[in-house]
Amino acid sequence: MKKLLLVSLLIITVGTGAQDLGYYLPKSVTYNPAVPRPADVIYHEVGEWHVTHDRLVSYMKAVAAAAPDRVKLELMGLTYEKRPQVLLIITSKKNQARLEQIRQQHVQLTNPAQSGSLNTENMPVVVWIGHSIHGNEPSGANASLLTAYYLAAAQGKEIEELLDQVVILLDPSFNPDGLQRFSTWANQHRSRNLVSDPNSREFNEVWPGGRFNHYWFDLNRDWLPAVHCESQHRLKWFHLWKPNILTDHHEQGSNASFFFQPGVLSRVNPLTPDKNQELTGKLGRFHAAFLDTIGSLYFSRENYDDFYYGKGSTYPDVNGAIGILFEQGSSRGHLQETSNGLLSFPFTIKNQFVTALSTLEGAKTLRKEFLDYQRDFYKQAAARAAAYAVKGYVFGDKNDKARTLLFVEMLKRHQVEVHSVPDNWKDSVFEKGSAYMVSLNQPQHSLIRGIFGKTLDYKDSIFYDITSWTLPLAFGLPCRELNAPFVMGEITELLPMPVQKVNGGISDYAYILQWEELYAPAALNELLQAGYIVKVATSGFEIANGSGTKKFNPGTIIIPVKMQKENREEVFAKLSAVTEKYGVSTYAAGTGNTVSGPSLGSGRQVTVTKPAIAMIAGPGVNALDAGEVWYLLDQRMNMTVTHLEPAVFNRVELSRYNTLILVGGNYNELNKDKLKAWVQSGGTLILTEEAVSWAAQNGVTDIKLKKAKAPVDSTQRLAYTDREQIEGAQQVRGAIFAAETDLTHPLAFGYCQQTISLFKGNKVFMEKSRNPYATPFYYGARPLQSGWVSKENAEAIRNSAAVVVSVLGNGRVINIADNPNFRAFWLGGTKLFMNSIFFGRIIDAASARTEE
Repeated sequence: MKKLLLVSLLIITVGTGAQDLGYYLPKSVTYNPAVPRPADVIYHEVGEWHVTHDRLVSYMKAVAAAAPDRVKLELMGLTYEKRPQVLLIITSKKNQARLEQIRQQHVQLTNPAQSGSLNTENMPVVVWIGHSIHGNEPSGANASLLTAYYLAAAQGKEIEELLDQVVILLDPSFNPDGLQRFSTWANQHRSRNLVSDPNSREFNEVWPGGRFNHYWFDLNRDWLPAVHCESQHRLKWFHLWKPNILTDHHEQGSNASFFFQPGVLSRVNPLTPDKNQELTGKLGRFHAAFLDTIGSLYFSRENYDDFYYGKGSTYPDVNGAIGILFEQGSSRGHLQETSNGLLSFPFTIKNQFVTALSTLEGAKTLRKEFLDYQRDFYKQAAARAAAYAVKGYVFGDKNDKARTLLFVEMLKRHQVEVHSVPDNWKDSVFEKGSAYMVSLNQPQHSLIRGIFGKTLDYKDSIFYDITSWTLPLAFGLPCRELNAPFVMGEITELLPMPVQKVNGGISDYAYILQWEELYAPAALNELLQAGYIVKVATSGFEIANGSGTKKFNPGTIIIPVKMQKENREEVFAKLSAVTEKYGVSTYAAGTGNTVSGPSLGSGRQVTVTKPAIAMIAGPGVNALDAGEVWYLLDQRMNMTVTHLEPAVFNRVELSRYNTLILVGGNYNELNKDKLKAWVQSGGTLILTEEAVSWAAQNGVTDIKLKKAKAPVDSTQRLAYTDREQIEGAQQVRGAIFAAETDLTHPLAFGYCQQTISLFKGNKVFMEKSRNPYATPFYYGARPLQSGWVSKENAEAIRNSAAVVVSVLGNGRVINIADNPNFRAFWLGGTKLFMNSIFFGRIIDAASARTEE
């Protein structure tokens, strides 16, 4: 009878994937019974089900409550979906008693003025263990249950020594919203008898999947730009503690084993010191030894790189720390067939837990070496600054304070010291009050170079992520290198948006709103949504302003008072509120007469139509691109956009929309005839990246595409092992190109610079239109500003079109070859995209029509 019961239990265990804690935890360790086991709080064994974020947080709270001598729980912030981002600070009882003193002393290591007097002999090392920034790579977050339990409950000399020498910052979920989305998917498709067939629905999420945050962003690319609230909350605590090591627990393809860094050495960012990679290699030996102990396969120095500083495992490298990427072969669900046999969810969790322990053991053993490296990294900043030709930067846009302030805010998040320009500063481009300075002679020297620098020389031609991200170019900010010693003004703290008021007070005639500011489209949209009649100037003009005159550029917004339903006081109140809310520049006009240029009542001042926007979203669409548009409109511009899945598009009435957006992706399920008919009836179709190619290939537009030449002649015979390098070099991973601009074109309204920096991460190359007015943005003979591109792709980009406008019936098609909204920090492309929405329909058909 006992034998029959044992067999039954074994069948149930295998069939359900359940594993008790003994499967995971180190042997011969006793545990404090006062600390609850995970199953006591989350109601299932670790790995039996995918832990939901709410239960994950409940367990972390329970551990902190049960072991206050070791564990302190902090709330870093809330996600967009209002889920808590929690951080457990775990260390020994004596360290907890002086935790703030330890933190302050540790941070002094990064201050060269204070670090010299510090003794690191007995100083604890700080390790941040972070999990599952991609929500559908859940083994990390599930492993955090085990790590929290072990560190809180384990007893004995070994754990006491570890906690005395290490302060652990345990971040159970980098991406709470994505983890919740994926865990719900995996759990709702789980069978009692686990299904391992990879074709099963459990392993094939619906769009957009759990990888992303609420706005479909990859948060593992957001450490540097820090656009999103999750990243901002995390960075605040990163710099509060300045960890020596940060682990970033990911998953990879199901047929892979386990990866730990170092990665490909030729793809390490040149700003990262050699000592960083040396220490990464030393730590790697601990991972290998621990994985050997449990018989897990692994690999290193392949596939992954340390180049882009916006990733979680690379950002620490430019902050005097060591970032460690872990990539576990993914079960995606609970049990999946792979080329290596059945891969269970508990097994993936075990590897993540074991490498968390190997990291802590390595940190304890190499503690002084990590601490001394951090101190030396910052102490050597002054020498690096002295040896570097560039001494600093001045930047700012006198026509758009909002973008400038967002840039300053980003710099301050990374502990970069920013100054105003001095009182005696004289410059035609950079004016006091709108320009700022950054010296490279400061502790964050390397990070500043990583933010401002341009790169054209590379050791390798294959990259895991983008090859350039020069942030002044991305923000569209004028910026100048300073190559000689310079004087700066006062240190700048975080800057509030300037409080703007209507210049000239109340008017009986009209108000004029400048279009150059970042949030001018949000102001325009609010007026249109309120039912205001608004016009846009298609030519520049000049009006009397006090004792002088004021010039206004094409794109200026005009609000005639008498055309509105409200009286003049109500109109003034509305304009005042919008002006203050969005920080735009608004002027009262007492007459329609102009000093030069068209009068305010001229036919060149065209009425703006209220946009009704839909975007195709769903299977086939690049979720990242779609999320960038959604974020831009929803978060920055306070505008609504309807998300239409292709199947819904095919069946619904489209007349309620006048603007349709197709971002990069595959639209083969879309009804092409219906789309064409909608454009022909007067709609504005905005296409970006691969949507441009799709539309051209399916007869929606008449633009012509270019193709890059093959890198090798088809008659050549090459070594099999050369293929990866040759073909990999032809990928356009992401580089920055200068587009020349026709500033009089409606799509360029609001730009003040002739050259606009655009980000290219695709192989969409457009020919210039045969109509000389239809290519308002184009690449010249040498457009590359920063980044890697093969000579074949460079030739295809050279003298190609960045933007082409085409006509289809009564409608307009705006073809944008690249991504003007890249990762939501490419604010230099925002005007182009918003102009397409508001002004695409006013583009003269004759300026875009081509005749065969």
